[in-house]
Amino acid sequence: MSTTKIVYGLYADDDDLMNGVKAFNDKGIAINEVYTPFPVHGLDKALGLKKTRISDAAFIYALYGVTIGATVTWYVMNHDWPQNIGGKPAFDWGHNMPAFVVPMFELMVFCAAHMMSLTFLVRNKMYPGAPAQNPDPRTTDDKFMMEFVTEDVESVKQLLIETGVEEITVKDA
Repeated sequence: MSTTKIVYGLYADDDDLMNGVKAFNDKGIAINEVYTPFPVHGLDKALGLKKTRISDAAFIYALYGVTIGATVTWYVMNHDWPQNIGGKPAFDWGHNMPAFVVPMFELMVFCAAHMMSLTFLVRNKMYPGAPAQNPDPRTTDDKFMMEFVTEDVESVKQLLIETGVEEITVKDA
């Protein structure tokens, strides 16, 4: 029979939370997850999280948008509806491309922003209909929570108390 428990420590202040994270890191106790109502400066480094790759995805999505914009303008200008306006050659996309910089830029931003948002939601399992992952709804308002999966409940509870926790909850894993 497993004695593994999930321990939740609820903090009222982000400074207390950061002090708690540092105390647990100093003791070598692993923190499973931290829930906050807003981004806490330095928390990612204190938890040892790696840099996110969303910026790499954004670059790829932006290239996709520029490629679509360039392809559409080239196709429309040269094949679908070529027109001679002001003596500009319709057969050469390169000479007329400066006129299409703004639409290509807008399509780049559109694709990067929307596809990054979708990537973020799917990667974090926050898509419509996904079950809620937050163990306490107060962490979306004004509370901060640390989650531990441990067998040594008493030492975790003691250290939570020492770091100024407001409330401790223990559940079966």
